This record gives sequence, C-alpha cells and structure tokens, in this order.
Amino acid sequence: MTARPTIGVLALQGDVAEHLHVLEQMDVRTAKVLGPDQLDTVDALVIPGGESTTMSKLAVRYGLLEPLRKRVGAGMPAYGTCAGMIMLADRLLGGIDGQETIGGIDMTVRRNAFGRQTESFEAAVPVEGVGEEPFDAVFIRAPWVESVGPEVTVLGRVPGPDEAGRIVAVRQGGLMATSFHPELTGDARIHRLFVDIVKGHA
Repeated sequence: MTARPTIGVLALQGDVAEHLHVLEQMDVRTAKVLGPDQLDTVDALVIPGGESTTMSKLAVRYGLLEPLRKRVGAGMPAYGTCAGMIMLADRLLGGIDGQETIGGIDMTVRRNAFGRQTESFEAAVPVEGVGEEPFDAVFIRAPWVESVGPEVTVLGRVPGPDEAGRIVAVRQGGLMATSFHPELTGDARIHRLFVDIVKGHA
C-alpha cells in the first residue's frame, strides 16, 4: 500500500461530507465514488450511513454493485457505518424483498434492529483497537450483528441494560463495520483505526 493511500467515500447517499471531513484531517487522499471509474482510482472505501435499501438500489442503477463486490472480494479494505454495515454483510435480516448487499464480512445483520428514528440513542461503547476510553457512539435507526463467522473479530458490543451484549463493531481482515456513526461525534479514533488498517493492508 502507498504511504498516502486514496480512501474513497461511496457518494450515492448518506453522510458523505461528514466522512470526507474526518478523513481529510488524516494523512490520506480522499475521493467521492459515484461510478466504477472512480472506484478504480481508490485504495480503500468508506460506505456511509444512510438508507440501506436506497443505497442498494442506487448501486445497481449506477452499475456499481458488481464492481464493488469484485473489489471487496479481491481484498480492497472497506469500512461501513450503519447502512454501510448492512451493505458489507453476507446475510441480512429484515431487508426488503430483493435487497442486495455487497457482502464480504461473514456476518448476519438485522436491519433497524434498535428501532426506528425515534429510538435513536447514544451509548459509551468500548471498542477494541482505539484505546481504553469508550467511544461515544451515535445510533440512528441502527442495525446490529446477530451472528458472526469464525474469521470475524468482534470489536465492540453495546453495554447494558436493554440491549447489553449486542454486537455493534466488527472486523474481518481489511473490512470493518460499525452500527453507529463515528463521523457525527468529533472523535476520529475509529477512522484512524481504519486508516491504519488501510496502510497496513497488503
């Protein structure tokens, strides 16, 4: 990997500007990815929060779904937040009929698991790899991970009481996903972890 990699943000829908703002503070180049040609120019990709069904449909419409699957399958590092977690899941519960994902992480994700917009909340989540201080995680219509395969490392779980133990952060090789939105917090530790993964990923 180059010393200063280019990290793209999938710009179909969602928190694109917020992710770019965080990444631009780090030693990386950034780019918006709206089509296959732009995807070819990046070393890694952030898939933002938003609406997973809309994102899936737009990826198909823009001819991006299969190229995304190929790049992720070939080892491109990617980080998905909220809807992006859903997009990186191999298996989806609670999706609409025909909803497609990119896949890549051997996990089953439940869409809107924590409830609708009115059930949005914040929680202090200990996250492996970002230091001892818990991460002030913002959950908005968030999914959770129902189960993971043997190659997946669980990085974070929601503390009690109601949803205690639910998996909300995972990593598999160069792929990472969180149920929550670190781009909305002013805390860059999760993005820094992903940049470190990108720089260290062969």
